[in-house]
Amino acid sequence: MMKRLLAVSLFLISGQLYAQDLQQKLSNAFGRLQTDSQCSYASLSLTVLDAKTGEQIFAANPNMGLATASTLKTITSITAFNILGADFKYQTQLGYAGEIATDGTLNGDVIIKGAGDPTLGSWRYEQTKEAHVLTLMTDALQKAGIKKINGRIIGDDSIFGTQSIPEGWIWQDVGNYYGAGTSGLCWRENQFDIKLRTGVVGNPVGISRTVPNIPYLTFKSELINGESGSGDNAYAFLPVGSSVMYLRGSYAIDKEKKSISAALPDPAYDAALRLSDTLKKLGVLVTGNPESATTLAAKDLKLPLIAKNLTTISSPPLSRIVYWLNQKSINLYAEQLLKTIAWKQGRKPTSANGVEEVQKFWKTRGIDPNSINTYDGSGLSPGDRVTTSTLAKILQSAKKESWFADLYESLPVYNDMKMKSGSINSVLCYAGYQTHNGRELCFSIMVNNFNGSSRGIKEKMFRVLDVLK
Repeated sequence: MMKRLLAVSLFLISGQLYAQDLQQKLSNAFGRLQTDSQCSYASLSLTVLDAKTGEQIFAANPNMGLATASTLKTITSITAFNILGADFKYQTQLGYAGEIATDGTLNGDVIIKGAGDPTLGSWRYEQTKEAHVLTLMTDALQKAGIKKINGRIIGDDSIFGTQSIPEGWIWQDVGNYYGAGTSGLCWRENQFDIKLRTGVVGNPVGISRTVPNIPYLTFKSELINGESGSGDNAYAFLPVGSSVMYLRGSYAIDKEKKSISAALPDPAYDAALRLSDTLKKLGVLVTGNPESATTLAAKDLKLPLIAKNLTTISSPPLSRIVYWLNQKSINLYAEQLLKTIAWKQGRKPTSANGVEEVQKFWKTRGIDPNSINTYDGSGLSPGDRVTTSTLAKILQSAKKESWFADLYESLPVYNDMKMKSGSINSVLCYAGYQTHNGRELCFSIMVNNFNGSSRGIKEKMFRVLDVLK
């Protein structure tokens, strides 16, 4: 009995010594970061928890609300797994309104009714690629015996309302691929490519073409040829009340890519246009012009409802959506999920309602909703504020769930650690999991308002995180 008690005592003492040793090393490393000249005017926070028990291993300023950048995507992902389930799939419907005559003429409209699927037309999955989706649609129409459409192809994106951009996003981001707005009917991740023609430093960059061709937009380049080594500082600005997209900023003459990605102003319209063009190539005449809920509303025209559904196109499961969401930090996926969370909780699917539902969900699990003070699901808003304590607790809560392996797989590898990164102007953050001497840990570290290079602060933050290895 005495030997057993002695063994237990030694185990407890060794565990305490281990924790104290790790705490001291983290304290020293974090202290060095705090006193670094790059952090002279910065706000810093770090929380490290035991991933199995939730025990706090180390905390510095754990309750300081800071901009999360893209580490917020881990909260959106984990909340979506909890509320929607790992097997959740979006369903896009294709159908028509009107009647099919005996000669195969549809006297009415073909309608693509979106349900918020962010992957429709995406190149990331075999089943979602643009050509495959268009083939599914044209096959369904031909199977129904439709040989001519005396009407329009309509992209119905109405399910997510008219506000596509969350509150708090900055104008400079919105026209670019990473600032693509939400849509009830997404298409090709709501983006397209603009091919550039560089020239003399200081002169405007030329625009050679777009991929795919965007016939309904006009492009004006105020983008300047930058010196070699100056990089890509190009920004696209969405048309407001017009069809003109401006390019501004600078683009280095030695950049090999010579291409930037911009946001589609109306993805539902673009989807309708692509289906209409594909049908025409197959010899199916479409008499009307493509439309979306937005273009119809601008003309005070009614959005028709599907009378007969022809096919339903399923998205990949949530587990695979979250994989790319975190691997490539796709803001659109996070924002679509945030609205979907509101929708599935019986609320109007808006970003603001999604934020409220995220706060409510975690409040029932003991987390103060005031510690999740956000505007969006992706972290693109510089106004988002979350504490490292809350983010680490949410990461820890996922450890026991059946879908944890899917979440873990979705996290990229940086510094040989499984973690999500996040960066916006003068903000750098990391959040993830690490095993230290056999003990599983989860962590969140945030630095706001650093000065100097992102590369420099990254290396210094990695030195702190190296202690967890």
